[in-house]
Amino acid sequence: MKTLLAGCTALALGAGGALAQDGETKVIGVSIPAATHGWAGGMNFHAQQTVERLEEVYPQLDFVLATASDPGKQVNDIEDMVATRGIDALVVLPFESDPLTPPVQAVAESGAWVTVVDRGLSVEGIEDLYVAGDNPGFGRVSGEYMVSQMPEGGKIVVLRGIPTTIDNERVEGFQQAIEGSGIEVIDMEHGNWNRDDSFNVMQDFLSKHEQIDAVWASDDDMAVGVLAAIDAAGRDDVKFVLGGAGMKEMIKRVMDGDAMIPADVTYPPSMIATAIELTAVGLTSNAPVSGTFTIGSVLITPENAEQFYYPDSPF
Repeated sequence: MKTLLAGCTALALGAGGALAQDGETKVIGVSIPAATHGWAGGMNFHAQQTVERLEEVYPQLDFVLATASDPGKQVNDIEDMVATRGIDALVVLPFESDPLTPPVQAVAESGAWVTVVDRGLSVEGIEDLYVAGDNPGFGRVSGEYMVSQMPEGGKIVVLRGIPTTIDNERVEGFQQAIEGSGIEVIDMEHGNWNRDDSFNVMQDFLSKHEQIDAVWASDDDMAVGVLAAIDAAGRDDVKFVLGGAGMKEMIKRVMDGDAMIPADVTYPPSMIATAIELTAVGLTSNAPVSGTFTIGSVLITPENAEQFYYPDSPF
């Protein structure tokens, strides 16, 4: 990072901002994946709400928000923001890390501020600010819960997300947490944080393995697909499914004491709002906004689920 704060896992604000207020209108481009699954739908909701609110708070800022259904569209969106809007800052949640790294690097080299959200780039040091959930912590909390629920060990299957750095971090954290516990991962495939893909992956797991004690779906959308596959197969050996991200339907099942969904792990889509707002602060004040802002993951159980249940949220 251009102004990395040594050893920081939290944002620092102080004197000497990188992009101080100069009275001119600044343009912030926001490039995010389209609402292709539940978490992304929640992120789109929070991004739109935040842009509308900040346009009233900061009259000296213009925003351009673009959503992409694939990496190629997102690359085109970013290049168009540079060519036609002359953006002063970019807030980007990369659809995938590898194809988005070159265009985002080009934005940074043009002198514009870059805030990367959630999914890291393939090259370190490009972004000024990185806002994300605690992905190693997400995996660790999930693994620790598995161990607590399976003290005698057992056989589990794992559904991974889209191949990205954050997926790698989650899985590594999970594997470290269950190491030596007697829990055996008998199969692991990418469900791409998509319920349809996960339905197909879980169908394959169920056909290959006669005994599966539990599933780490690593995301609530994938958990929905996993549950549907288990129901369709009529299998009763799977005792529970652990997802994550805080989908309201899953939180409600935790609140209701559903044995198949006994817990969840937070990974809030509202982190995009944090990223946009902090970028706006960086463009309109003398406060430096740089480094890494990490949002911790929390285990949701029947005892605290009500604190995380938002019935009016789209996710």
